[in-house]
Amino acid sequence: MKFSDIPGLSDIKATLIDSVRNHHVAHALLFLGKPGALNLPLALAYTTYLHCQNKGESDSCGTCPACSKNLKHIHPDTNFVFPLNNIKNDKDEDRFKSDILKDWRSFLTDQPFGDLGDWINFYGGEDKQAAISREAGREIIKMLSLKPFESKYKVMIIWQPELMHLSAANGILKILEEPPPNTFFLLVSNAADRLLPTVLSRAQLVQVPQLSDEEVNDYLLVKQASLEEARRQEIIQLADGNLNLAIKLIDSEEDHYQSRFEDWMRSCFKRDYARLVNFSEEFHELDKLSQRNLFSYGLSMMRETLLQFSGAAAIGRVKASEANFVQNFSKIMNVNKLEKINHLMSDASYHLERNGSAKMIFLDLSIQISKTLNP
Repeated sequence: MKFSDIPGLSDIKATLIDSVRNHHVAHALLFLGKPGALNLPLALAYTTYLHCQNKGESDSCGTCPACSKNLKHIHPDTNFVFPLNNIKNDKDEDRFKSDILKDWRSFLTDQPFGDLGDWINFYGGEDKQAAISREAGREIIKMLSLKPFESKYKVMIIWQPELMHLSAANGILKILEEPPPNTFFLLVSNAADRLLPTVLSRAQLVQVPQLSDEEVNDYLLVKQASLEEARRQEIIQLADGNLNLAIKLIDSEEDHYQSRFEDWMRSCFKRDYARLVNFSEEFHELDKLSQRNLFSYGLSMMRETLLQFSGAAAIGRVKASEANFVQNFSKIMNVNKLEKINHLMSDASYHLERNGSAKMIFLDLSIQISKTLNP
């Protein structure tokens, strides 16, 4: 991947490029962003630029042998560590590693903005918890003990290091702090609070924000020019800066999140627990994208409600059909309630992405929201 393949984030791209051109590359970088941020694509583009044999002022050349291999994710001096679950049923360990690496390369090519859930589905993880095993720590040290094959640099990309087994994380601390010459660690994380403090202290932070609505809009205008304006604006609102989600929404059916969310909130407010149990059953039957979209829509409605009772509705993005609900909902809300519900929904979304039980996550969330609305 090249920097030009990634929409927006021009300041971060410029900073990364300058670090290479000025020979100020940190031995360990932590690309941190919440789910949906383009931190993995940035790490891949940075790696391509590091290896490029004909670097430009604003991007890698894309045509030299090093770029050709990096764009296919097969450069011998770019190493990957990524989460898996215990799907291994092949007694030939070397063959399994080769096959799963091929799957990983195909995933990066087919879904360049994909997330952990997409990866698990791609390789057939069967909705089981994925993790980076304790053996991975030894593999990292083994791989980095070898000298570079073709490039001046050796790069180790660890995706989702927060899912690394404790012994593996502890096992790489020494090499993370003092890697071999011209060896760089790129940690790509969605949850810094789940990383070991000793890992955090050894890496330079690259904070990757979500895309702005304008950047998502510009991307869709170029890549999906036939998309109707109203549908594009609806997708932008639901995606809330998550480009991966925006791309998935293009092919999804017109949503009914508004009526479902409003009914859900009314049931929470009325403490209609029988209805909430039914809701949890219905939620369980939805596909992963629809489950995620309902939470995304809920978070956007929390934002609109905050703007409404703060007197800043003019800068909101509420549709005409949503205005009445937001106005009424804002009458029973305050900052503390909104903050609590926003936190609850974010946590539920996180656990859903980690393949927790959708039914239990939704029912627990509903009960907690009901208690928050009726203290």
